[in-house]
Amino acid sequence: MTNMVRPTASSKISVQASSQAATGHVDPLWHSVPTAIARRLHQIGVAKTSELVGQAGLTPLQYGAMLHLSRTTGAPGIEQNSLAERINIDRNTASLLVEQLVKKGLIERRINGADRRARLLSLTPQGETLCGRLRPAHTTLNSEILAPLTSREQKILIGLLIRVIEGNLGQANRDSGGRLRRARHKRTET
Repeated sequence: MTNMVRPTASSKISVQASSQAATGHVDPLWHSVPTAIARRLHQIGVAKTSELVGQAGLTPLQYGAMLHLSRTTGAPGIEQNSLAERINIDRNTASLLVEQLVKKGLIERRINGADRRARLLSLTPQGETLCGRLRPAHTTLNSEILAPLTSREQKILIGLLIRVIEGNLGQANRDSGGRLRRARHKRTET
């Protein structure tokens, strides 16, 4: 029977450091900080989405709302508070967002027959057309962001990110006594 020596964390770091010194390559500090990695991925996604939807006079959040109200990709005829929950924004921000899209002629509000105080939101024909025009380019953009990964790695990454997000939202919800919105299990595109 041979004795195996297991590497310790400090020995792994010293081996990595000596390897980096030998090659002259040192990873930036943010490569080991999950919040910095998440921030950088967020920056990349927002910048690329802004560039795409900005050509149509939209922000990424406005486009995300439109995806949720589209007959093709979302659930038209939902109330403003439901939209806020789906795109994970507060009610005040949702109110401003809806007003912006109404002014652009991209969404309409109809009175809810079951509750006349509530307004149901859906895309106008102009909104459906614009959303349909942007969707293929947005799908391509998302594919390009993940292009450094294989198809299998992309699925794994998405699954892991969802797990981290939902795990943290669940913990935050427990810590706050249930005041936070629960994560949705239905995958959505923004």
